[in-house]
Amino acid sequence: MGKIKENRWYIYQKERFPILMYIPMIAAFSTSAVGYASILRGGKVSALSLITSFITSFTVFALLRIADEHKDFEEDSKYRPYRPVPRGLVKLSELRNIGIALLIVQVIFALVLDYTLVPLLFIAWLYLVMMRKEFFCGEWLRKRHVTYMLSHMLIMPILDFYATACDFAPKGRWDLAPYVLWFISSSFLDGIVIEVGRKMRAPEDEEEGVETYSLIWGRKVCTMVWCGCMALSMVFTFIATNQIGRAKPAYILLPIVLVFNTVSCIKYAKNPTTENSKKIETLSGVWSICDYTALGILPLFIY
Repeated sequence: MGKIKENRWYIYQKERFPILMYIPMIAAFSTSAVGYASILRGGKVSALSLITSFITSFTVFALLRIADEHKDFEEDSKYRPYRPVPRGLVKLSELRNIGIALLIVQVIFALVLDYTLVPLLFIAWLYLVMMRKEFFCGEWLRKRHVTYMLSHMLIMPILDFYATACDFAPKGRWDLAPYVLWFISSSFLDGIVIEVGRKMRAPEDEEEGVETYSLIWGRKVCTMVWCGCMALSMVFTFIATNQIGRAKPAYILLPIVLVFNTVSCIKYAKNPTTENSKKIETLSGVWSICDYTALGILPLFIY
């Protein structure tokens, strides 16, 4: 175990892509997407659909991290030389090779499940490239923080649609596509909750060259945005689960989590310590898991 912890790739993932944190959230997301779509079409969940949805979702998030390492290399070298790539722990060329391997894995799983998924995969890749290039207007975007965030968060609806399509595409049920929009809307807001939550810091944790939302907007606005996105996500989840006639888990679970998270956020706003800011980041993941559980996992067991 000691040798594993000393491995540079173990260190890299711990600092930049903590697998143990991502796996539960991505598993909840991918299972929920397939589960929701399967309920819509009135069929059973396929193991291959679940695996493909999870593998593709996990590798897309890994590719996002790899793309960010390339995009932010110069800025990280200037302001954050302690990060793994600037300090020489891993090389950009090594990450690029891993990225190519992940793309091949995605294509293989798409072809095995259903070849009609491949065009959707290409759309996700195209958007990843556009994000890597900051839509060829990086300087303009960086001056408009909300636009910047939303433009990058739009990868979520693309991934959401692909994940749900892992269920209905093999069955040729593309007619169900419009009906997953409420699921996608709720998931999009969950993404914003996670994005904002991980950049709500204590004053002593702010870094030069790092534009956190707590620094840009202030704690009061951050609190309202974070809580507001959870509340709106909950509403969309109510609509989505009502659409499949299985809303009871959402009605019971989500208001409880929302109240708890809101109280914790108010505590952070009044007392923005490192501990309280870290708690917000953790609770962002908790909200996401609970929402996906209510959307498409628990409804599988409620008839």
